[in-house]
Amino acid sequence: MDNPGTSLQSVNLAPPRPSLFTRPLFAWAMYDWANSAYSTFTITIVPIYVSKFVFPEADWGRWSGAAFPFLLSFAAFLGAIMAPLIGAMADARASKAKWLLGTAFLGSAFAVAMGLLPTESTFAVAACFVGMAISFELSYGMYNAFLPELADEERMNRVSAFGFACGYVGGGLALLAMVAIAATEKGWGWSDTSQLRTGMILLGLWWGGFSLPALLWLRDRALPRNSAQGFVPTARQAFREVRGTLVSLRLYRLLATFLIGYLFYNDCIQTVITNASLFAEKDLKFTTEDLIKLVLMIQFVALLGSIPCGWLADHWGAKRTLIGCLLIWAALIVSSLFVKEQSHFWAMGFGVALVLGGTQAVSRGIMATMTPPAKTAEFFGFFNLSSKAMSFLGPLIFGGVYLLTGEYRTAILSLIVLLAIGFAFVLFVDVDKGRQEALAAIRNPGKPGEPPALTR
Repeated sequence: MDNPGTSLQSVNLAPPRPSLFTRPLFAWAMYDWANSAYSTFTITIVPIYVSKFVFPEADWGRWSGAAFPFLLSFAAFLGAIMAPLIGAMADARASKAKWLLGTAFLGSAFAVAMGLLPTESTFAVAACFVGMAISFELSYGMYNAFLPELADEERMNRVSAFGFACGYVGGGLALLAMVAIAATEKGWGWSDTSQLRTGMILLGLWWGGFSLPALLWLRDRALPRNSAQGFVPTARQAFREVRGTLVSLRLYRLLATFLIGYLFYNDCIQTVITNASLFAEKDLKFTTEDLIKLVLMIQFVALLGSIPCGWLADHWGAKRTLIGCLLIWAALIVSSLFVKEQSHFWAMGFGVALVLGGTQAVSRGIMATMTPPAKTAEFFGFFNLSSKAMSFLGPLIFGGVYLLTGEYRTAILSLIVLLAIGFAFVLFVDVDKGRQEALAAIRNPGKPGEPPALTR
């Protein structure tokens, strides 16, 4: 008879101490390689395809230039509503792998459909784009959730960096493949529409094809808590968890202040990156190949730019470094008013690349510094969720201002409002005091809504 002490329910599920060459870790990292094609194509060919060919200016007027940011905003809004519900269901049923693969293959199918559908099928293509964007957001949430199961605390940063590196390489190679296809099609005399539609098909095949290792080797290690739980109870549980985190976060005043600031300035940054190609294509006459080369440069420089920012944060202080990065972002946004030549835009892109990786790295470091170890998973989960919940605002502002003015320069400049709000909140954050506040809250949790007594 089996020893009851070794039943499935009592198996120790502590994360292993893996090398970077195990099949599950390889499969996990390859999914970053796969979905990075979405990230790089969405800031190069997708905005042009949607605004220039699916919603042509001759038929849609200014709605042509506003279509992409509005659709992106709508997708972000729907994704923010769905993410906590699907995340709670995946946790309850230990089905993260199924949700990851389901949303990945669905997103890749939407991308292929965008390329196969004629551009005259405007609303069908738009629906496919929204479906693709939502699928990406949901699958990436599942991807991140696998990290604690694949690495212990000591190796988590190493494994996370390995995933990011695979993403940079995969996204870059996908763009290089697009350059090769565009060059070949030019030799055959194919139109720009054909090139971009082929690019959409490439995006879908790359995303779905390189997700196959995850299908073969990535499995949930946690046991299901309640596999029979229905959608409505799961939804209620998800909202209870979010509400509980909000109540708990009130005990960490400075951390909450920083989180609010991050939501605003990060939304500004992401919107600038995603929509800058519209400005480059229309006002500066960038070709698709030009934009791809620019994004390849930004990816490479951003990867290197995070290193000096990390050094500055260690020696100069994280808050000062972040403030410096945000001031550079403000200068770059204002400088868009004076960009008249392609060379100016390349210089602006180089400046963006220098602070892009650093801003994200320093922000995550400040968040980690002011988060108690016992609350890391809970607060970082909320950190990711809230950034998604706010991500609809920037594209909505960008599209609305363009609709009113017909100028991408003005639309980009309007985003500085979000940056300024985020900057103002950051100014009120004392990182050292926030760390002390977190420690004090552990010693004296108090009641929800009552600030903990700080120790000297």
